[in-house]
Amino acid sequence: MGEAQDVSSVPTDVVLCGTFTQVPDDGNAMSLLLSRTQLIIQSLSAATAAASSGSPHTSFQLSDCINGRAFRGKDPKDIGGYFKVVFYPVRGILGAAAYRQRISRTFRMEASRDREQNLNLARTWAQKICQLSDEQGPPRLLPSPARFLVLLNPRGGTGKAFTLFETHVMPMLTEVNAHLTLLVTERPNQARELMREQDLSSWDAVVVMSGDGLLFEVINGLMERADWAKAIKKPLAVLPGGSGNALAASINHYSGHQQVTGTKLLTNCAFITCKGHPVPLDIVSLTTASKQRIFSFLSLAWGFISDVDIESEKYRFMGYARFSVGTFVRLTALRTYRGRLSYLPASSSSEGKTTTSSDSNSALLDTLGPPALEDPLLVPLDKPVPSHWHTVEDQFVLILALYQSHLGAEHFTAPMVKGPGEGNVHLFYATSRISRTSLIKLFMAMEKGTHLDQEIPHLTHVPVEAFRIEPAESTGIMTVDGEVIACCPVQGQIHRGLGNVLSMGQGI
Repeated sequence: MGEAQDVSSVPTDVVLCGTFTQVPDDGNAMSLLLSRTQLIIQSLSAATAAASSGSPHTSFQLSDCINGRAFRGKDPKDIGGYFKVVFYPVRGILGAAAYRQRISRTFRMEASRDREQNLNLARTWAQKICQLSDEQGPPRLLPSPARFLVLLNPRGGTGKAFTLFETHVMPMLTEVNAHLTLLVTERPNQARELMREQDLSSWDAVVVMSGDGLLFEVINGLMERADWAKAIKKPLAVLPGGSGNALAASINHYSGHQQVTGTKLLTNCAFITCKGHPVPLDIVSLTTASKQRIFSFLSLAWGFISDVDIESEKYRFMGYARFSVGTFVRLTALRTYRGRLSYLPASSSSEGKTTTSSDSNSALLDTLGPPALEDPLLVPLDKPVPSHWHTVEDQFVLILALYQSHLGAEHFTAPMVKGPGEGNVHLFYATSRISRTSLIKLFMAMEKGTHLDQEIPHLTHVPVEAFRIEPAESTGIMTVDGEVIACCPVQGQIHRGLGNVLSMGQGI
C-alpha cells in the first residue's frame, strides 16, 4: 500500500504508457506505466542507470488512490495537458505505527502541438486511473460521488472535532467530490430525533464524527422509526472525534490498518469513508427491568470499566489519557458488586444464530410497517433464565459484554473479532478475587491485545449469544456504548448483521 515499491520488471497487464514531465517541472521526462493495480513512475534520464544498477521504480497502488483529474495550464500559451492524482498510501517512520498519508503527483504531457489533444490525453489517464482505482477490492456499492449526511458533535473529546473535520476530513471528501450536508449538534438527543423523523432518502450514508455517544443516538433513533427495518440498513461511517472512539478503532482494525490514535486514526477513518463499502454491523437488543428497550453497537459494562469511563469525565480535557488516569484512581479504591450473571454460550457453528432481514414481504412492510424486533433467545426478566443457560453468582469487579474488537482507541480488548458482523457477544468478567496487580497487568496487555495470552487468575472470557445481568443492589455505574443507564437487571441478545457500516474489510 505504500510508495516506492520495487518493480523488478514491467508488469504484463499494462493499460497505458506514456512520457510526461512532473510538475513542478524539474526538466526531466518521466516514463509512466499504468497497470490494472499500480501507477509506475521512472525518470527517463535515470533509465539507463536504473537498468544497470537495478534501482527501483516508484510505484503507487491504485487501491490507495482517491482522485484523478485533468486540467489545462494557467498560461493560455501553454499547450500541455495536465493531470493530478492523489494517493493515501500507508507509511511509517522509524518503527512507528504506519498510517495513511497524503501524496499528490501532477504530470504534464505535450504529445502534439494541439492543446485540446494534449488535454484529452491527460483526461484519458486521469479517468482510467479513477476507473481502475474503483475496481480494486470488493464493489463499493455506494454511488459515486456519494451523498453524505455528516453529524458532528463539537463538544466531543477535547472539543476540537470541528477544527479536525475542517483540516483532516473535509479536504479528502472534497477530493472525492462527495456531496455533504453538515449538521453540528447543539444538544443531547438531537441526532436521535433527526434519525427518528428525517427522510433519509437524500443521503447514501450517515457519517458520524464524535465519540461513540453520537452513534448510539443515531442507531437508537433509526430503531425508533416506523420503518426501522429499512432505516437501520442505511450505511453508517465513523470518524473519531471523541475520547473513546471504540468503533472507529475497530473499523480501522478490520480494514487492515495498524492501531493508531489521534489524527492518524482520523485520517485512516476518513479514507475508509471515501473508499469503503457497507458491511454488516451487529446490534445487541437490550431490555431493562423498567421495560426500556436499548440498541447497542459496542458494549454493556458494569463495575470497574464503566466506573472508570464515567468518573474520568472530569479529565476530558486530557483526551484519551483520561482513561489511564481514571484507571489509576479507581485501582486505589477498588469496588466490588454482588450480582448474578447468566449467559447462553455461543454455538459452535453459525447455524441458528439470530439474523434479521427486511427484504421479505416488502410490499406489506411498506404499507403497515415492520413488527417490532423480537428477541427469541430471551424470556421476560421476571422469569428464570432457560435451564440450558449458564449462571454465575458472585462478587464482581467488572462485567463487560463487548461485540467489537476495541473498547477504546488504545484498548484492543477482543482481538479475536475480525469484522463488525460476526454474531458473537464477547463476555468478560472478573470476580472480587482478582488482584490489583492482575488488573494492572490486564489493562496494560489490553493495549496490544495480548491479555488473553497471559495467565490472569479470576478473569473469564466466553463468547455468548445472549446474557442477563442482575445486580443484587442498584449500586455501581452501568453503561451502554459509554452512555449511563439505570443500574438494574438487564438482558440482551445479539442480532447478527442488523445494521451496516462502511469498512474496507471483507465483513462476514
